[in-house]
Amino acid sequence: MKYSFCSIFSYIFILLFSFSCALTSSSTRENFLRCFSQNSSNTSTIFEIVYTPNDPSYFSRLNFSIQNPRFSSPFTPKPQVIITPFHVSHVQVAVYCSRKHKMHLIVRSGGHDYEGLSYTSEIPFVILDLNNLRSINIDVERSTACVESGATLGEVYYNIAKKSGNLGFPAGICPTVGVGGHFSGGGYGAMLRKYGLAADNIIDAKIVNVDGRILDRKSMGEDLFWAIRGGGGASFGVVISWKIKLVPVPSTVTVFNVQRILAQDGTQLVHRWQEVAHKFHENLFVRLILQAISLDGGKKTIQVTFNSMFLGDVDSLLMLMQKSFPELGLVKEDCTQMSWIESTLFFNGFPRGQSLEVLLDRATETRSFKAKSDFVKEPIPVEGLEGIWERLYKEVGKGMLIVTPYGGKMDEISESNIPFPHRKGNIYQIQYLIFWDAKENVTESQKHISWIRRLYSYMTPYVSKSPREAYLNYRDLDIGTNNNKGKRSVAEASIWGKKYFKNNFDKLVLVKTMVDPTNFFKNQQSISPCVSRSKKSGHY
Repeated sequence: MKYSFCSIFSYIFILLFSFSCALTSSSTRENFLRCFSQNSSNTSTIFEIVYTPNDPSYFSRLNFSIQNPRFSSPFTPKPQVIITPFHVSHVQVAVYCSRKHKMHLIVRSGGHDYEGLSYTSEIPFVILDLNNLRSINIDVERSTACVESGATLGEVYYNIAKKSGNLGFPAGICPTVGVGGHFSGGGYGAMLRKYGLAADNIIDAKIVNVDGRILDRKSMGEDLFWAIRGGGGASFGVVISWKIKLVPVPSTVTVFNVQRILAQDGTQLVHRWQEVAHKFHENLFVRLILQAISLDGGKKTIQVTFNSMFLGDVDSLLMLMQKSFPELGLVKEDCTQMSWIESTLFFNGFPRGQSLEVLLDRATETRSFKAKSDFVKEPIPVEGLEGIWERLYKEVGKGMLIVTPYGGKMDEISESNIPFPHRKGNIYQIQYLIFWDAKENVTESQKHISWIRRLYSYMTPYVSKSPREAYLNYRDLDIGTNNNKGKRSVAEASIWGKKYFKNNFDKLVLVKTMVDPTNFFKNQQSISPCVSRSKKSGHY
């Protein structure tokens, strides 16, 4: 094979440029590490909390919290350094040294970030992994708890239950989700119709700001405190801990998991559910899980799962269901009475009698996935539902919709109370999910991603409009983002900003401008300050 002089010259240039970049990255890392060591008060623990690519345990530490293998391939950019702080002072030093040496600092708590933004970046970066900052202190008398951001929801629930059988917290269903991202993005679960979001029940927080100062609610001010409860804490600083208001739960709750297929009036039941679920008594939560299955003989159908928790006993539940949703035909044999803490296991598919210690297990089986979200204001007609079924048939056992009813407390809280704006007027929310084997190649993976994009496009006439709303915690980089090394135009940022936050987006920009004017805390869909807009390029 013959090579032209130009092609050889270009090849040599690329090699030299790559070598130069490698040297620069190595030098930057060494400067950062030297800074971190010199400014840490307890240098004896430095080697226990700092990981570089040269360390044998680097990859195990990196991969431990990665929940989506899409972002753990050999080609995914890796951090220059991983810091796992034992003390808030380590966080302060990490912020200081990252700023000084121009390293991109990103924060990870549980690693469930749907687009991997808590552990990937296109520029040299440091991961601040909060796994070791996970203390939980329960105050039963005051019905409050102080929770560090590295704790998981499962750990929070377990610790509450150990102190009281009549207190709970209205957060998410998955126990391995980290508190830091979940709370700061809103956070909801089976008690949202009774008590609202996790973020609605936060009464204080501690954050390390861009100057390395530790601020609580009083010292950070109400604007910043407002922003981190639903606006995404990673845009504004490193939230170290949260003070949450615990909520009363009865000694007995009732759960059921009723499945129907199309031959059992599945379509009609879903259509009817749309009309009534958001009007149920606030103690009753009934969500839908929609997916295609194969029956004996290979014939395909749609399975509708009615997945429910009622804050009360079975007899009261049956009376409510007979009044509000008799079409389901719920009977006592479908229901199980248990404690609230046991219901957190039920929603995760654990068998009755499973030890509560399973909630402390931070490891989880991972599959590659892509997700999207929508909010619905009017029931989807039968023909619209049938179009969903047709598309689900093409991803048997992999694609699903999780449909969460609104109403109740969600109707009572103002859109502007916190940055999360999706309140009254929405009858339910949809999470679209597609899973696939992590071992599949890029081409096969792209087929699944294309499928969910087509489904999302099909849903356009049936969901919210102007804007088409989306949920921050179901991060979706398809929405208004130019994936060219994190650059975003003003128009693109406005698109995803309005979808996630509606009219609250403008206030979030103002808060960001006030607390982080140089845009130190950033990712591909973070809030950017006004002053960092480029008039020439139109980029943040």
